[in-house]
Amino acid sequence: MRQDKDSLGSINIPDHALWGAQTQRAVENFRASGIPISHFPSLIRALAQVKRAAAAVNGSQRRLDPALARAIMQAADEVIGGTHVAHFPVDVLQGGAGTSSNMNMNEVLANRALEILGHPRGAYHVLHPNDHVNLCQSTNDVYPTAIRLALMAETVGLQTALTGLAEAFAAKGTEFAGIEKLGRTQLQDAVPMTLGQEFNAFANTLREDVERLDEIPRLFAEVNLGGTAIGTGLLAPESYRAAVVPELARLTGLPLTPAQDLIESSWDTGAFVLFSGLLKRTATKLSKIANDLRLLSSGPRGGLGEISLPAMQPGSSIMPGKVNPVIPEMVNQIAFQVLGADLTVTMAAEAGQLQLNAFEPVIAYNLLTALTLLPRGATALAQLCVDGLTANPETCRAHLDRSTARVTAMVPEIGYARAAELAKELLLR
Repeated sequence: MRQDKDSLGSINIPDHALWGAQTQRAVENFRASGIPISHFPSLIRALAQVKRAAAAVNGSQRRLDPALARAIMQAADEVIGGTHVAHFPVDVLQGGAGTSSNMNMNEVLANRALEILGHPRGAYHVLHPNDHVNLCQSTNDVYPTAIRLALMAETVGLQTALTGLAEAFAAKGTEFAGIEKLGRTQLQDAVPMTLGQEFNAFANTLREDVERLDEIPRLFAEVNLGGTAIGTGLLAPESYRAAVVPELARLTGLPLTPAQDLIESSWDTGAFVLFSGLLKRTATKLSKIANDLRLLSSGPRGGLGEISLPAMQPGSSIMPGKVNPVIPEMVNQIAFQVLGADLTVTMAAEAGQLQLNAFEPVIAYNLLTALTLLPRGATALAQLCVDGLTANPETCRAHLDRSTARVTAMVPEIGYARAAELAKELLLR
């Protein structure tokens, strides 16, 4: 163990740890979820990108000794590249509006930069987590900016997964184009359609969500970096504020711009609420599709049985031969989780007070969790279910032939009343 010191005094730190006193206190204070912020590498990478951009600007403007700036930037590059992930142990659910996450990054970069400069960890008289790594910054502009970067990065993975699932459904749409079946409304017999049309509709509804997700960079492009504590820019010189967001945009390749009203953007979490709504929309669609796949494959003898899903595992510990639609069921449960996350995000956004929302940690946790679950669910549904499912054309035809679905097409010729009588006659046979 080594001793590290902050404004509350000294505290023991594990010898291997790059973090410092404030992180250690957070580890001891916040143990609610057991999930460290390192569980979300995109958030760690985003925090490091913000710190690197700030160090680059402060170094170039001689506000920070160039040697210290280079060491901080090198340490940040290591974190951006995936090194030191184990040194971010702070729980995702934390009080303090993200201060513990910000200080975890500050301390790791400070101690790693000290090593790069040939000094021991904790030699903060040379390079300090607050005075140097956090120079011209506050948690209140660093953390919201990093969340936006992380969400933009993770959205790409969701779009890729949804595109793959849409393509899988479209392929089945082509394969099943010639299979006539009974369309149903309110679980009652309706009119004829093809199984291909049904699967093409699945593909198209998912493509719509991929297009909506294209709007996310614009939604999160405005960041409040440079606003410091409440958006007034206190302790951040104008030259820094003018340069730091362009530097971060250059570093990340994202179309970032400074928020027009830094005070408003310091507390406004509306973009997170809107994004959460998009994820809820996607989850709702996936769950509806999963419901349809389960219903269409129900049976094999007593249900609809129009399609057969791949048998992934035995379905019962008591009923031999039973096989369950486990992949769609998993997708349903992912959707339920995302819908609950949306409510949490809404409540957390509403709970902000005055110049800050202290509940962005739970917003970040729920959105990043949703962005982890949804791509996994979509990919599993494509690869483990849709790709291998098969149609049962005879069953589709039998349901259609036993129904009155074709009578509707006769209405223009014989009128609605006569068609209704004919339908009744057919049902009595």
